[in-house]
Amino acid sequence: MPEISSVDFQRLRDVRAGSPETIASTLAARTKRPLLADDGKLFIVAADHPARGALAVRDDESAMADRYDLLERLVTALGRPGVDGVLGTPDILEDLALLGALDGKVVVGSMNRGGLRGATFEMDDRYTAYSARSIADAGLDFAKLLVRINLSDAGTAPTLEATARAVTEAAQHRLPIMLEPFMSTWRDDKVVNDLTADAVITSMAIAAGLGESSAYSWLKIPVVEDMERVMAATTLPTLLLGGDPSARPLETYAKWADALALPGVRGLVVGRTLLYPPDGDVATAVDVAAGLVHTQGARAGFSTDAHDPAARLAGPTTMDSSISEGTNA
Repeated sequence: MPEISSVDFQRLRDVRAGSPETIASTLAARTKRPLLADDGKLFIVAADHPARGALAVRDDESAMADRYDLLERLVTALGRPGVDGVLGTPDILEDLALLGALDGKVVVGSMNRGGLRGATFEMDDRYTAYSARSIADAGLDFAKLLVRINLSDAGTAPTLEATARAVTEAAQHRLPIMLEPFMSTWRDDKVVNDLTADAVITSMAIAAGLGESSAYSWLKIPVVEDMERVMAATTLPTLLLGGDPSARPLETYAKWADALALPGVRGLVVGRTLLYPPDGDVATAVDVAAGLVHTQGARAGFSTDAHDPAARLAGPTTMDSSISEGTNA
């Protein structure tokens, strides 16, 4: 995996300005790999937040605004052992391809980013990035979409209809597609997601039924209370949404480890938590999560030692156990 330098960024800028056709040929030539690791697990780093105007990390409202800094963090993460791939919009993934960071990685294209954070139309979540066909044409490995279901907002109806079409198209291309469902509502002019087990189960049931075939559908869900009952609600392969760490990080990672050990759970998708750890040590943050995903018997591989590197991922924010903003959407 390459180390980024100013020369790499200069080439990236030159290619984008003078020979943009290089992007498609670079993607076509990248080294591919099987979807799942040898242990049947998958650890993906997410970076599709900026396209929704979500640039904040903890109390820094513009933490993700510096694209060069974000790319450096992503290249660092993708170079760590146990990191299987990356999730992003076309601009992010094409930058990473030109930097040589996608070889041998699972590449996940993010599809609907039109429900901009804080917009009055946020629930009418338009498909403004990849389509299933464009993901397949680019030789990417996986599609991802967000489906927030707000029973009191009419914008949910077109979102569900468009999502069903996306799932159908993905199945036609034999393209795995990751559905991230939430039961959502408006609170103080913000969309918040209900993180109770019952709400997560309801959202999973709705998402699993979208499209003309579920053969290639996966779920991406938050870690909540009563995960055994949550995972009993689906036969679809499922990835865990990492979200933000609570004020008790060891407890958070212990919950991740317990959930990773459940039948049907195939891995973890985490974004800002790992790319922007409070101490700035991206490599250590990523290594902790990779160890949880790829350690045989995930719970057995987790340490609750107060000096464990997981403690360094602690952030000052807390997450309400019942309802929260969708921070990793």
